Amino acid sequence: MTRIDFHSNVPDKLAYACRLTRKARNADFRIVILAQDRSQLARLDALLWTFSEQDFLPHVMANDALAAQTPILLTADPGMESPHHQILINLSDTPPAHFARFERVFEIVSSDETDKSAGRERYSYYKQRGYPLTHFVADNA
Repeated sequence: MTRIDFHSNVPDKLAYACRLTRKARNADFRIVILAQDRSQLARLDALLWTFSEQDFLPHVMANDALAAQTPILLTADPGMESPHHQILINLSDTPPAHFARFERVFEIVSSDETDKSAGRERYSYYKQRGYPLTHFVADNA
């Protein structure tokens, strides 16, 4: 069964997703990151290339011809089929259509009130369906 980890009170969702992706890649996992929309997707794509001078995080869009061979996939389509099923990082405000195909889902929730409300709804959605949930509050220090 898919394990779902909520990370809340995150000051910068994109930077947090990059750090989480780096950690998962260092553990040799394959990752899919679901952005809220195309604008956020473009910002995430650029940030993955620049957020760390010491790390290389190879990524492509989930519909790219090289998706199966690339360890990190990006998409803004919640219904996108993916060749990877280890980790899904959700930056969107709804549960992804195929989240149960993944071993683990990370739900990233900012300190913004609208985002927190959407995060609570996703938490309830997963809980009502019996998924194992954990919650980590990010330190803003």
